[in-house]
Amino acid sequence: MHPNDPSLRSFVTVDPRSDFPIQNLPYGVFSTASQPSPRIGVAIGEFVLDLAALASAGLLDVPGDVFAQGAINGFMALGLEAWSATRARISEVLRHDNPELRDDAALRARAIIPQRDVTLHLPLQVAGFTDFYSSKQHATNVGALFRDKADPLLPNWLHIPIGYNGRASTVVVSGTAIRRPHGQLKDLGDAGPRFAPSRRLDFELEIGVVIGQASELGERLSEAQAEAMIFGFVLLNDWSARDIQQWEYVPLGPFQGKAFATSISPWIVTREALEPFRVQGPAQEPAPLDYLAQRGANNYDLALQVDLRTPAMAAPATICATNFKYMYWSSVQQLMHHASSGCAMRVGDLLGSGTISGPGPRERGSLLEISSNGAEPLALPGGERRSFLEDGDSVSLRGWCERDGLRIGFGAVEGTVLPAK
Repeated sequence: MHPNDPSLRSFVTVDPRSDFPIQNLPYGVFSTASQPSPRIGVAIGEFVLDLAALASAGLLDVPGDVFAQGAINGFMALGLEAWSATRARISEVLRHDNPELRDDAALRARAIIPQRDVTLHLPLQVAGFTDFYSSKQHATNVGALFRDKADPLLPNWLHIPIGYNGRASTVVVSGTAIRRPHGQLKDLGDAGPRFAPSRRLDFELEIGVVIGQASELGERLSEAQAEAMIFGFVLLNDWSARDIQQWEYVPLGPFQGKAFATSISPWIVTREALEPFRVQGPAQEPAPLDYLAQRGANNYDLALQVDLRTPAMAAPATICATNFKYMYWSSVQQLMHHASSGCAMRVGDLLGSGTISGPGPRERGSLLEISSNGAEPLALPGGERRSFLEDGDSVSLRGWCERDGLRIGFGAVEGTVLPAK
């Protein structure tokens, strides 16, 4: 049976509302108090399956210690056939009617660990980080705020997936606290800039694409090649200091206003697991140039949610609910464009989608849009209001695909704002 078969059941008990049924099997890196060396596992319900333990027991056909490492890069480098075969084998081992692991009490005790007993780590060694600007709704909202409401998109936006090279060194795993950054700020009417903590800290709701295969320097990519290089996806919060960004971005774009932190979820959901949820993206008019033309359905029906909790709130409030299917430029097109100049891609490259916003007022994927750049502060339960994030605020992003009772989820990526030093 294919690992995506909705009829599959595991001997591991999985709540029907779990993000991690047997049809998902996302990869992550974890450690435990008794075994502090990080290694690779997959999520199944409320448990982690230790793939290093399975491999050492001879249940997985993978080279050496590929799963006994603190990043998934070595496994990704094995290629598409290994990804598919290994996922199929893990699914087989976890099936309710397979006795190999189910009936081996000693191995089961070593290999199936409650998630509450593990520490989750950054799942990959990030080779490079590029962030795109691929939501037409987001680009339109921002353009209307800062440029021309009647013509908000820049002339190149409908022709090219806009992006910038960010900092791989500050990509962090969910749960890492985010320190409010310092930077150069200049308010309207100020004679000159000053160096101070950002006062307009924001989140950006994004999906991150994890590249699992390399391309050669000077090589361009076809649609099929680009798709085959994508290992999987993570939730991504591209924290942004809007006031630092506003002063610095002309003429070369974002720099320090984005460089201080980017958070990703600990679980990488494979492209194969999301296959049943592929959909066509929005119509692209004018038609892209030939090197960006795509024939496949390269978007995903992937629901997304942002929750905000202030220190005064007893429970978080949902402030955004949108969908990845709205993205104008697909992940495949982003990768095709990235390599179009001959730029070499590496195993472990991370591509951010850019802020994901939808057509409705509750579908705006940043506080910049939600609050109209501070002109219309967001009202929260209990009477608080937010234009931008304050110290102690926690932001949590969630994402999932769901159809016919089957839910394939990402878990969450969370971060709490700490005061500036």
